[in-house]
Amino acid sequence: MRGYHSKPPMAFDRRAFYKISLNRGHSRIEYADKVVDVGQQALWFANSQVPYRWLPHDEAQTGYFCIFTENFLLPAQVRTSLDELPIFRPGSSPVLMVDDDDFACLKAIFEKMSNEISSSYTYKYDLLRAYLLELIHMGQKRQPSPVSASPHTASARVTALFTDLLERQFPLATPQQQLRLRTAKDYADQLALHVNHLNRVLRETTGYTTTKLIGDRVTQEAKMLLKQTDWAVSEISDSLGFADVAHFCNFFKRQTGQVPSALRA
Repeated sequence: MRGYHSKPPMAFDRRAFYKISLNRGHSRIEYADKVVDVGQQALWFANSQVPYRWLPHDEAQTGYFCIFTENFLLPAQVRTSLDELPIFRPGSSPVLMVDDDDFACLKAIFEKMSNEISSSYTYKYDLLRAYLLELIHMGQKRQPSPVSASPHTASARVTALFTDLLERQFPLATPQQQLRLRTAKDYADQLALHVNHLNRVLRETTGYTTTKLIGDRVTQEAKMLLKQTDWAVSEISDSLGFADVAHFCNFFKRQTGQVPSALRA
């Protein structure tokens, strides 16, 4: 945990930890295939599965950050993964603009954490976990769309299982790693469902078809690999399960309006 104080810009990459940052100053935050410009001050949450970087636009940067692993926070949680929390869930809005009052409240929590980490209190890590949870809940309360619990229905359960299967295939760490599940039928078979039933459920709960959801997630991974790795387009194509580079390029252009080489350039 520390202030930024002219901290040099970081590389666009995934990290092996989670991170919560509070910063004040004109900067830009890039995560996955999104870009957010910060005009004044922001609270943002970095997921270990999503590549990101912070780029200051001037030297007038102040703030705090803390990094932690899932194993550190989980003893205080009755969850299987931090990614179940709305603020870290795929597709969430992890960058939140805050006003002066919110900034002061959040700053106070970070300063308590800074003081506690160097204390001799026997249970200081339990207290630090409590402060972390407070930051997470403050962030979730400030998300653009109110987060409500999913209804405990069969459709909601199928959607959650599909989403978990989809996300577990990523990130792709090496060119030799390949998607195990690529088509709507692959997912339906894995879930022991008829593909028409899976498609109907996902349309009902998300508004999109199975193929659309898979395609969007594959496109997001393709963008990240093109931006952050030096893999050949053919290696990316193969890892993402395409028969050949031409099929991948046609898919990518249909999804984004540009060919892979244009995005990389």
